[in-house]
Amino acid sequence: MAAAEKAVWGPLVGAVDQGTSSTRFLVFNSKTAELLSHHQVEIKQEFPREGWVEQDPKEILHSVCECVEKTCEKLGQLNIDISNIKAIGVSNQRETTVVWDKSTGEPLYNAVVWLDLRTQSTVESLSKRIPGNNNFVKSKTGLPLSTYFSAVKLRWILDNVREVQKAVKENRALFGTVDSWLIWSLTGGVNGGVHCTDVTNASRTMLFNIHSLEWDKELCEFFGIPMEILPNVRSSSEIYGLMKAGALEGVPISGCLGDQSAALVGQMCFQDGQAKNTYGTGCFLLCNTGRKCVFSEHGLLTTVAYKLGRDKPVFYALEGSVAIAGAVIRWLRDNLGIIKTSEEIEKLAKEVGTSYGCYFVPAFSGLYAPYWDPSARGIICGLTQFTNKCHIAFAALEAVCFQTREILDAMNRDCGIPLRHLQVDGGMTSNKILMQLQADILYIPVVKPSMPETTALGAAMAAGAAEGVGVWSLEPEDLSAVTMERFEPQINAEESEIRYSTWKKAVMKSMGWVTTQSPESGDPSIFCSLPLGFFIVSSMVMLIGARYISGIP
Repeated sequence: MAAAEKAVWGPLVGAVDQGTSSTRFLVFNSKTAELLSHHQVEIKQEFPREGWVEQDPKEILHSVCECVEKTCEKLGQLNIDISNIKAIGVSNQRETTVVWDKSTGEPLYNAVVWLDLRTQSTVESLSKRIPGNNNFVKSKTGLPLSTYFSAVKLRWILDNVREVQKAVKENRALFGTVDSWLIWSLTGGVNGGVHCTDVTNASRTMLFNIHSLEWDKELCEFFGIPMEILPNVRSSSEIYGLMKAGALEGVPISGCLGDQSAALVGQMCFQDGQAKNTYGTGCFLLCNTGRKCVFSEHGLLTTVAYKLGRDKPVFYALEGSVAIAGAVIRWLRDNLGIIKTSEEIEKLAKEVGTSYGCYFVPAFSGLYAPYWDPSARGIICGLTQFTNKCHIAFAALEAVCFQTREILDAMNRDCGIPLRHLQVDGGMTSNKILMQLQADILYIPVVKPSMPETTALGAAMAAGAAEGVGVWSLEPEDLSAVTMERFEPQINAEESEIRYSTWKKAVMKSMGWVTTQSPESGDPSIFCSLPLGFFIVSSMVMLIGARYISGIP
């Protein structure tokens, strides 16, 4: 009977989903796209200075190995034979920069996370070298010069970390985004590990020409990056190498996509004009623009969406990037202690059902699309003596929705055809208040798949469809139908517009906040520019503290 049950499952595909906040490993049935089992581990973030965000590359790697082993144990308990796992895909936080020693396998510095702001003075000095009438960086990469992308993070590491300087000189250093670090380590590391990345991750480095699909010599010279430390660029769906240890030793790693591209594939947005919005640490709206690069006039990025095979065409996307979404909930939990678990935010917001005129702009890492203002910082405004933690919780959820409205408006202007509904995914979509707020603020329906793990699903689809694996068909007629939950707007359009225009006023007040030296200098005086205006935070904390002391909820 057990053997018969195992036979039902057929070929399975695993997916590593390595995000900013956590790592997961998930296993899917390649014929039905059903999620069979998974395991998740939260990842630490380190903040050594104001504006700096780092992670330990070894902790990231260990978390992946732990998730793989635990998931395989869970499959065993379900009487599912792990030998049915025919391929593994990798999806990862993009832009986060790792440099390691190829002779020892040890990281030479912490991973500098995509949210990190330490490179602002580097960006400012480099921008002066770009001719006003020839922004060759943007025309080749589709990206604005920003602290967000890998090239400036790598430049900072090369300038400031002696161990890296020495390793580069001795030809021992390798650079990669998180996918490269994981694939190299999992395929053998110092014993023949494969040093590669895929086109979607390469397109987020600011060193990659999205037209020729190659590392660009002019860009590498501009940023001062030695090309010999860069990984080989491959398609998003092909066999890169085999797992060399653990429960899945010998299984091919055959899919690799940056997390937002993976979600686009997982949402099956394969047609020109289809779009999705993912709610994770940040918030990312991608619209498939087909085989042509569309350059935005409204603050969006042009990026590689996917290339699902060595001989398959490349597809592009327009992207609206918001730095802080789920991260604001984590901030309320870890920094202010307003909630003990992330799930509590929905309960607090439900108690009041309104922010009562309180607006929260969580510009902890400046503002991304459509503003690209690194000098912005977070503010909470509209506070009164009536304001309590429930209103702040509600305002935090609204902030995620308002930021999505801004990038959706930009997307509609660039594409010329407004989206009639928004497909959503990501961890935050389990929050029903957030989803209803989003429908109200966009004033269009929000559509959520019943299985929200679309990022991992996209990586699994790419892995299973790879040449030499062939257990997952991406033909339209073979793709599984997805059950959707739909949220319709429940307020009138006028109220929606009033709330949005007030939010825009708050955004204006957050801009131009940092006027002192860059955090790169290490001068203690920089810490006078705190992530949230000092007096605003002081008032808020005093207000909350007074209510706790007096017993007022």
